[in-house]
Amino acid sequence: MKLKIFVTLKPGVLDPQGKAIHHALESLGFAGVNDVRAGKLIELEVADATTDAQIDEMCRQLLANTVIENYRVERA
Repeated sequence: MKLKIFVTLKPGVLDPQGKAIHHALESLGFAGVNDVRAGKLIELEVADATTDAQIDEMCRQLLANTVIENYRVERA
């Protein structure tokens, strides 16, 4: 089974990478971009027998820092 794990910063957490991207877009002349939040996409291929609880534990223990990040799982 293929999974896509989307990890994003929680609202209110400073995002220096997003700010750098925003500044670079403005410097390149792209107007109208109000805000940028950067995140990461992790693609996993796991055994079909892998449970939702196991996937959740993978995310909580390694793939996302749940203190400052949210994650969302999609089956691909």
